[in-house]
Amino acid sequence: MAALPTLFLSHGSPMTAIEPSATHDFLKGLGSAIPRPTAILCISAHWETARPRLTGSLKPELIYDFHGFPKELYQLRYPAPGSLQLVGRAATALANKGFACDIDPSRGLDHGTWDPLYLAYPAADIPVVQLSIQPAATTDHHLAVGRALRPLRDEGILIVGSGNATHNLRAWRGATAPTPEWVTRFSTWLDDRVLAGDGGVLCRYRTEAPFAVENHPTEDHYLPLLVALGAAGDGARATKIHAGYDGVLDMASYQFA
Repeated sequence: MAALPTLFLSHGSPMTAIEPSATHDFLKGLGSAIPRPTAILCISAHWETARPRLTGSLKPELIYDFHGFPKELYQLRYPAPGSLQLVGRAATALANKGFACDIDPSRGLDHGTWDPLYLAYPAADIPVVQLSIQPAATTDHHLAVGRALRPLRDEGILIVGSGNATHNLRAWRGATAPTPEWVTRFSTWLDDRVLAGDGGVLCRYRTEAPFAVENHPTEDHYLPLLVALGAAGDGARATKIHAGYDGVLDMASYQFA
């Protein structure tokens, strides 16, 4: 079996799952654009812990971690099974590189995970395990976590980092609002560095990138990108597989292989 690529997906608003948009259409076609995985490990921007933690439920419930959206969104279901086998493999891979890992038997899937997978794999027949981020840790930590997970690619496991290329919700004025220059300048920098595979500079984005803090007031939606990049392994090539803006949100997605 050839190693699967890793992905970084900008998941955007929870409404992506049910509302027509370019990102909605992209995600609907994603599952047929890459080989079918045996299982999916998703690193979500919406699960923050002190050290890496994996979901251990065999029937993970959905977490509706948002407020004020249409009733239809809260009625959405995605009954993908969990996988204790994947939990064990991921925990072992992390431990082999010195990362202690916890397992949460009751944690469900938040919308950073189920929103894109609901569109990409609507049959919900591929096991899904979620991995947390550690916002108190460094960017280098997240790149190293990804590198520890690299062997899983050879086992047919799809590693997905789910966040957003830019994520300043305080500045968001709607999907149709003009995209300001401080967003596009950061996005251009991000494209250049991601496509160059420059993990070191991407880890130093706070000091290297223009308007880094404005586009990521907190790092939660950026960190999954570093895990996906690290998990691709040394020498992996990046491809931009989706482009577009929803106002101040850059909806770029990348594939690493």
